[in-house]
Amino acid sequence: MTKISFDIVGFDLDGTFLDTSGDLAASVNYALGLAGRPLLTVEQVKPMIGGGGKHMLTLAMEATGGCEPEELNRLHPLMLDYYETHISVHTLPFPGAVAALGQLDAPGVKSAIVTNKRESFARKLLTELDLINRFATLIGGDTMDRIMGGKGFSKPHRAPIDEMIRRCGGGRAAFVGDSIYDIMAAKNAGIPNIAVSFGFLMQPVEELEADIVIDRYDELIPALRRLG
Repeated sequence: MTKISFDIVGFDLDGTFLDTSGDLAASVNYALGLAGRPLLTVEQVKPMIGGGGKHMLTLAMEATGGCEPEELNRLHPLMLDYYETHISVHTLPFPGAVAALGQLDAPGVKSAIVTNKRESFARKLLTELDLINRFATLIGGDTMDRIMGGKGFSKPHRAPIDEMIRRCGGGRAAFVGDSIYDIMAAKNAGIPNIAVSFGFLMQPVEELEADIVIDRYDELIPALRRLG
């Protein structure tokens, strides 16, 4: 195998490494049902994913009749409780994602997850899918806020990317994602980035202005070689 010129490759979770859309849509629809709102299809929910659960529910409520803060605050914890209980019913890795980890393992590249999903949810999900031990570290959407003692340190802030590199022992890193949050976090941290065209895109993938776009996971290693 040709050497990959990276020591660390980070992945976003939802829409990048895992297709979580079925379970996230089910949790959104559970909350909408409690409010007597019309339900949404998985395809309608996909562009709402990426900014955290409350952001996703806000967009879903705006799409189904408006979003009053009091109702949002009532429904949000109920949606999270439902999601935690049903977190891995429909979720699967995207085709080729697990095989890509093996290709990175072979030359000693460390893989990591940096997600805007709550850390406890991401850990539970990866554990239930028997994938948690495939990653050198996991950083969630609330991880850096706890470490930094403030708010606003999830992607697109660079702090989660910097922490990923620190936890993995330093070295040259790249990041793979499907949203503007992912690509901007990598750019803010000054590392190469790759966008996946099959994710939960909120906009055309070209508008993310990633260094490289891949359409499937068997393109990841060649993309990393080009970036290297």
